[in-house]
Amino acid sequence: MNLMCRFCGSPPASVAKTVTALYALEHLGADYRFATRVLRSGPVVDGIVQGDLILAGGGDPTLDTDGLAVLAGQLVEQGIKGVSGRFLIDDTALPRIEEIDAGQTEYAGYNPTISGLNLNYNRVHFEWKKQGEGYSLKMDARAERFAPDVRIARISVAARNLPVFDHVAGQGRDEWTVAQSALGNGGARWLPVRLPGLYAGEVFQAVAGAQGLRLPQGQRLAASGEEIARIESAPMSVVVRDMLKYSTNLTAEVLGLTASRARGLTVGSLQASASAMSDWARGALNMRHISFVDHSGLGGASEVTTVDLAHMLVAPGVEARLAPLLKSFPMKDGQGGVIRNHPLSVVAKTGTLNFVSTLAGYVDAPGGTRMAFAIFVADVPRREAAQAQGAEIPQGARTFNGRAKKLQQALIERWGALAPADAFPG
Repeated sequence: MNLMCRFCGSPPASVAKTVTALYALEHLGADYRFATRVLRSGPVVDGIVQGDLILAGGGDPTLDTDGLAVLAGQLVEQGIKGVSGRFLIDDTALPRIEEIDAGQTEYAGYNPTISGLNLNYNRVHFEWKKQGEGYSLKMDARAERFAPDVRIARISVAARNLPVFDHVAGQGRDEWTVAQSALGNGGARWLPVRLPGLYAGEVFQAVAGAQGLRLPQGQRLAASGEEIARIESAPMSVVVRDMLKYSTNLTAEVLGLTASRARGLTVGSLQASASAMSDWARGALNMRHISFVDHSGLGGASEVTTVDLAHMLVAPGVEARLAPLLKSFPMKDGQGGVIRNHPLSVVAKTGTLNFVSTLAGYVDAPGGTRMAFAIFVADVPRREAAQAQGAEIPQGARTFNGRAKKLQQALIERWGALAPADAFPG
């Protein structure tokens, strides 16, 4: 295990989301909301739209199946029960990006496709149960209230050991196979969606149909019309807080892309937008050695130094904006139990990749001293070797992560014990 030197660049993992959070709040504002709308191209006569009905995405990374059901319900309340023309899906609010990081396993649910219309974090729920000599397989778009089955993603069992999952882009659908040897008696997991616009369109068709609104199969096409229904996300301050709490990669990427576009920049890729964010951070946050390839930290090619992260944390106005959004980081004993009434109070963002563990935030020591800190623990050669093998969780990765967290806590406790009265800002 190597504790990265403070002037050496290292993958920040999900700690990168702290920079993305500030970038989004700066250029979109705390009150910004994403909107998902329904438009019509013609009038409504006897409950039938005379023309096309358009589901228009606004990039909302938090949209789920229940939200689409609410949107469909708004149409039903207006007496709309059908359409004479087409059902169109406009997902052009953001560029379509196939995956966040090509170095991840193909079936990682945290590495989905990105578009201007995102649903359920662009994941589909796969559930399997042993049934006689075979298996019962189910793919659905579940949320709290609704869980419609989907056809856009299909899966079958293959008589093999590896790979566990394999994916082929079919004609208008995702075709998955799963290794029979990996299934056991039953289980469930989320798989990434590679056709998010069509996925959202199919789910909207299903939840609308359940309420009496019949729609034809959706077609992806940029379109315009009169707005007749809308739902909005929570305000940006809440979206950012939840992104930091749950470390959702899709949310981070959408926030970064949307913020770059709000600056008037033409960005067609994550790398272009992340580069623009890095340039902004150099000027606004006093970060000299920063080079991001995405906004979530999932890509291992991103680099930043602990010194630069510390500079960011103490830059003017950052603590007041960022610290309330960070999650509490409890101190633990040797058995992993939380130490109650520990003299140190920590709020921080964690980051984890295989053989990379990062932590950055603020620690309050006795006497009211507040310090900003950043700790990177990484074994880059071992990480590169694991990537070459293609395993989702390579051997030794969990042990490395556990040891790294113990080291991080030991450093924080040492700094807390030695804290001068005027440690922050600095």
